[in-house]
Amino acid sequence: MSWTEQLETWHELRRKYVKRYGKRAFRRIDHYLAQQSLVPDQPVLDARLFPWMADLEANWQVIRAELDALLLHREKLPRFQDISPDQKYISPDDKWKIFVFYGFSYRSERNCQLCPATAALLERVPNVQNAFFSILAPGKQVPSHRGITKGLIRCHLGLKVPLDREHCVMEVGGVRCTWREGKVLVFDDLYPHEVYNDTPEERVVLLLDFPRPMTHRGVLVRYLLMQLMRRTAYVRDAVRNERDWEEHFF
Repeated sequence: MSWTEQLETWHELRRKYVKRYGKRAFRRIDHYLAQQSLVPDQPVLDARLFPWMADLEANWQVIRAELDALLLHREKLPRFQDISPDQKYISPDDKWKIFVFYGFSYRSERNCQLCPATAALLERVPNVQNAFFSILAPGKQVPSHRGITKGLIRCHLGLKVPLDREHCVMEVGGVRCTWREGKVLVFDDLYPHEVYNDTPEERVVLLLDFPRPMTHRGVLVRYLLMQLMRRTAYVRDAVRNERDWEEHFF
């Protein structure tokens, strides 16, 4: 076995054990973060708890216009698992594509330049961690899965929603949700959630993660957790893959 092959084997083993034991540690930390939360610990949250979201809703058509221009090149957009290989188990096909603006607070400069109005609106989101267009093709189903930390809250801004809304749904912690164009859906993705687009139309949202309002102790623990996470292969691989894709696309 060559040195390169040995190094690759070591990286895979390290990734495997970090993933296995890291999840256990994260779940214990999540229990503490839930206790420090200043908003309800429930699957779906009231958007009125986050007044800045009104800015996204008021400008959704501006974002939609940039999305429409981008979708003219949808065949060139990366699949979710192309950027984050760990997502392959929930999306092994080519029916879930994304266009990244932020990944674990790393800003994708070229992508932001391509959609400047969307990027400007995201800059006004308090400490945005992740943000991307999430594009589900007709017939796409995403099996039940969970997010990475109780320290973040997820928001979907509906941009393209199938007319048959009752057959394009997400279930979060047992709560059935549908999207509406120009409206936000706020939820805790640490609860198990799954998505079904059983329609002949694609569904597109602007997905973003932002910090959960917490006590000072909770904020400190989340900060340390996110700094640790940014050093893992899970994040580093995704950031590298995104930059490689940008080089190829542009």
